[in-house]
Amino acid sequence: MTDRPLAGESAFAGSLVGHYDSVLGPFMFEPFARETARRLAGVRGPVLEVCAGTGALTRELDRILPPDATIVATDLNPPMLDQAAARLTSPRVTWRQADALALPFEDGAFDAVACQFGVMFYPDPVAGHREARRVLKPGGLYVLAVWDDLESNPVAEAVHQAVAACFPQDPPQFFARTPHGHHDIAKLREALAAGGFADAAVDTVTLEAGRFTADELAAGFCQGTPLRHEIEQRAAAGLGGTTGAVAEALRERFRAEKIASKIQAHVIAAGREANG
Repeated sequence: MTDRPLAGESAFAGSLVGHYDSVLGPFMFEPFARETARRLAGVRGPVLEVCAGTGALTRELDRILPPDATIVATDLNPPMLDQAAARLTSPRVTWRQADALALPFEDGAFDAVACQFGVMFYPDPVAGHREARRVLKPGGLYVLAVWDDLESNPVAEAVHQAVAACFPQDPPQFFARTPHGHHDIAKLREALAAGGFADAAVDTVTLEAGRFTADELAAGFCQGTPLRHEIEQRAAAGLGGTTGAVAEALRERFRAEKIASKIQAHVIAAGREANG
């Protein structure tokens, strides 16, 4: 895989969480939540979600799982969980702060583990996969989603290019390095196998993103992701100006009031062997 995430890249707090949830949630996380959740639709026992963020997948799992299934939704960042819990009150959902690389659960506690767009933040993906396998019951299911490359995600690519143009001497690399830096299927399979999942089914899925204006998307990407930290490090007072430049670049590229775009990711399903 590419470079490890930088320190602080997995930190989500303050107004960043609001921009993330209000724009990026319906733009790209909710469409894939429906795609990810349907692979778990038949699970009847306890389900663990790691890296739940603001709960896009959690809400879909709560909607689609059989009535007797329960969900434990975890994230490293309490502000993300607070936002998620404010949007979903369900008797079968438990919210819990947890590190995906050191899960506070017993071996074999869950029938399924789900991770939507969280592996990209793991300092050690193999350790994260190994933990997922540890807490799965024999025969349990592991489902995860990983973004495809920038070229396959036009809005993220346009944002990445526009921000780089604002800082030509030191272009931020968050999108290339982290969300879209873990797309190589061979390397994904290699890490999964090293974590104990030797037989993984990988589907590359293309969906239609939610429609937002250029201004809304620029704010979501520049101020609702860890890209914000890279912008502020380069120009502490320039977040607004950079966001404006990105909005103008999006208007120029897509030439629409509400931008229509595809989003593409790999959705992976792997099982823990029944006798393992």
